[in-house]
Amino acid sequence: MTLLGTDLPLVGAPMAGGTTTVDLAAAVTGAGGIGLLAAGYRTPEDLAAQVAALRERTDAVGVNLFVPSDERPDVAEVRAYAERLRPEADALGVTLTDPPLVDDDHWDAKVDLLVSDPVPFVSLTFGLPPAADVRRLQQAGTRVLATVTTADEAREAEELGVDGLVVQGPSAGGHSATFDPRRTIEDVPTADVVRAVGAATRLPLVAAGGVAGPADVRALLEAGVEAVQVGTLLLRSDESGAGPTHREALTDPRFTETVVTHAFTGRPARALRNAFADRHGATAPVGYPAVHHLTRELRATAARQGDAEHVHLWAGTGYRHAPTGPAADVVRALSRDL
Repeated sequence: MTLLGTDLPLVGAPMAGGTTTVDLAAAVTGAGGIGLLAAGYRTPEDLAAQVAALRERTDAVGVNLFVPSDERPDVAEVRAYAERLRPEADALGVTLTDPPLVDDDHWDAKVDLLVSDPVPFVSLTFGLPPAADVRRLQQAGTRVLATVTTADEAREAEELGVDGLVVQGPSAGGHSATFDPRRTIEDVPTADVVRAVGAATRLPLVAAGGVAGPADVRALLEAGVEAVQVGTLLLRSDESGAGPTHREALTDPRFTETVVTHAFTGRPARALRNAFADRHGATAPVGYPAVHHLTRELRATAARQGDAEHVHLWAGTGYRHAPTGPAADVVRALSRDL
């Protein structure tokens, strides 16, 4: 292991929205891998508190940042979507309001924080930031990894000067890291994406997406990566912050497949196929984070009420294999026979 320096070639995915907790990151790291904190949707103050709490338990601290986009969504499309959602929002007792069209997720403040209080690893999702920000993090002693989904994105990231790549396959749960949210996410094995990226770059690679067990970990390592990132298999673990509605849906026989949809947030993401995804998947506008903000309270209210049909049930294709119990047991099971 030259990029991460861990005992085991496993990374706990940074799942935003409260799913990745300090306890979860610490458990994965304590078992021999490394757990990444999710900075997405957190204030800089929240992030600083999480970094400090994790640092009390391990020196191997990693943080994932959402790279903001300057692209503005079509206001008329977002408002029309709000009108289509209004009956469902009314039924849940939620008032839809005009969302912010652009949100940089406190990018500058989070970079400043991680420069003044460096961590060993920072991964990037949703694109590439200015080269100056990458250099600032590196000069502070941080290794920077960009998340990519194609060989072309990998070449861009290498040219930018990052230290490594997280290669996300289409089977991964949650948001696609694609640089182009309007691109159709084709259903191909993660190992195929890894090989295509490996042929396009000399950077060290971490693979993510579609991991259902130790055989998948071995296959991805054989495809040429240094480590494998897992998220869905940790969703039901003791340390996960996933809510009960999400946890229960992963084993509910009503939900038989996953689908890539931008209905929930305006950016393609893989989730359990439910009624909301079916009704709005074909008509929702592409417009992250405006659509995320538009639907956020609707989804949160549905989750509190146990209404899984209106919740973003992020899940990769291996969701039926997600076990309960300590996250360390998941890590140990995945590393069997390595």
